[in-house]
Amino acid sequence: MSKLVPRTMIMTAVLITTAFMIGSVAASANEASQNNNTQSSAKTGSIAVSYTVQEGDNLCLIAHEHQITVRELMRANNLSGSLIRPGDVLQIPEALSYEGRLSRGDVPRDELMLLARLIHAEARGESFEGQVAVGAVILNRINSPYFPKTIPEVILQKNNRVYQFSPVEDGSINLEPDEKSLKAAEQALSGKDPTDGALFFYNPDISQDTWILTLPVVTKIGNHVFATCT
Repeated sequence: MSKLVPRTMIMTAVLITTAFMIGSVAASANEASQNNNTQSSAKTGSIAVSYTVQEGDNLCLIAHEHQITVRELMRANNLSGSLIRPGDVLQIPEALSYEGRLSRGDVPRDELMLLARLIHAEARGESFEGQVAVGAVILNRINSPYFPKTIPEVILQKNNRVYQFSPVEDGSINLEPDEKSLKAAEQALSGKDPTDGALFFYNPDISQDTWILTLPVVTKIGNHVFATCT
């Protein structure tokens, strides 16, 4: 018996040590897995990441690579200008959906100008509220399952080879928008919606579309009636 006790103690010690080593390896593997997941999530834009500026980089290239706007990149790093140097460390913000960018006003200038041109062509004789309302209809369509999901696609949409908006058909959308139309586009992009969700608008005095006259009316602003789907 006296010889068995030490042997038993040794075996017990070996088992405890082995269990401890296995537990440590498992913990390290789990930690590595979590680190890999964090890096993977960072690459997909679910969390903010750091980026070290390389030779030849500029804000446009970096923003495009991470699917964000230059404005978002500058805001995240408190930049007042476009100057960056190799070795600078930039914080890359989370990439937003198109709808998220719209809600924050982060849209490309060409899309802002397109919206302003449509507002100018459709409602240049209307009040400022009426112009904002026309812009809001475009953005409401983006949020609707029945229409395309970007400003250009909504404005340039065709049904049976007919454009949804007559200024696209007759070319008046190419007129230069005035300051009022630009401000109206910016207000619509910021979330202002005098129509409370309308998806259509028309002038009842000149409209020849009998179908649109059957839609439920939401409100009337100036010469335009704003309506929604049945």
